[in-house]
Amino acid sequence: MSRSRQKFQGLRLERMRASRQYADGGFINTYPASTLRDLEQKTSLVDFMFRGKEHRVPARPLPSLDPRAAWTRRVQSGLRATWLGHSTVLLEIDGRRVLTDPVWGDRASPFSFLGPKRFQPVPVAIDALPPLDAIVISHDHYDHLDYISIRALAALNVPFITSLGVGAHLEAWGVPPERIIELDWWESTTVVDGLTITAAPSHHFSGRGLKDRNSTLWSSFVLRGERHAVFFSGDTGLSPLFTEIGQRLGPFDLVMIEVGAFHPSWGSIHLGPENALQAWAQLGSGRFLPVHWATFNLAMHPWAEPAEVLYARSPEGLVMPLLGEPFEPDHAEAVQPWWRKLVQEARKHAPLQMASKPSR
Repeated sequence: MSRSRQKFQGLRLERMRASRQYADGGFINTYPASTLRDLEQKTSLVDFMFRGKEHRVPARPLPSLDPRAAWTRRVQSGLRATWLGHSTVLLEIDGRRVLTDPVWGDRASPFSFLGPKRFQPVPVAIDALPPLDAIVISHDHYDHLDYISIRALAALNVPFITSLGVGAHLEAWGVPPERIIELDWWESTTVVDGLTITAAPSHHFSGRGLKDRNSTLWSSFVLRGERHAVFFSGDTGLSPLFTEIGQRLGPFDLVMIEVGAFHPSWGSIHLGPENALQAWAQLGSGRFLPVHWATFNLAMHPWAEPAEVLYARSPEGLVMPLLGEPFEPDHAEAVQPWWRKLVQEARKHAPLQMASKPSR
């Protein structure tokens, strides 16, 4: 069963109702969400199913590395990150390990046989992960909260830090309630000595079915160790919130910002690469690791478009490692456009057409 029956009651329900983001039985954004644009720009099912479809999936699996040997070596700077696909990142921060939005399932969907299928397996199995100190889950969408992964991770003696209400899913799937920490925006928890995790605002929505829209909160997160700090965007659109986060919780050594699954007609629920660069500038610090791309076919743009837009802008501080390649922000090398070889292979079969304009 991949969808829990949410039971909001007791202290969980009290805390949800006490949130400034809670109104009329659900959660809301601080700033009004922008609406769909002109009618001719609205996304149709035909568009999603057919337009530019041959470029929304890579010609073959992405190049990847097995990170296990690297994980056994000392982190020289104290901060190391390994992108494992989509928004799943293993962070090693000042001697602690944190896993973000763990998704090992084959599909970002309530069904095992239907829905967006991942381009390639995660480069390492869950049971091969090093010991974890915390697991962070930003919100309850299928490409961030994965039933298969949570069931496997529930067997570990690790705390789950998430947004208000999301703990109902975790508890239904076997995570002991004493290991679930739900946070409202700007709330913090000290997981272990030297590691504090703070929930911060984002501009998005939630829900896993037809009747639970915005019933749980969505968040970004800041992880601060003894010497380093990391910002994780979760899913979000562009808003003034990034400036406030940078001022209140920065400076950061690494920022992990979503860049994929966007379209101009979708309003402000996702960033896209252009807006991700603006969000990074508003945060005001940190090397930039793009996440939420090159794993699932969730939008109409070519799969590599986010990477190409970011690389074309050539911002100093951008890091784009291979899948499964551990890197230390302090020692990161210049970006190598590894995705271009796969794009060139696809061009041999059909001309590349950008399916969308950068979001604004």
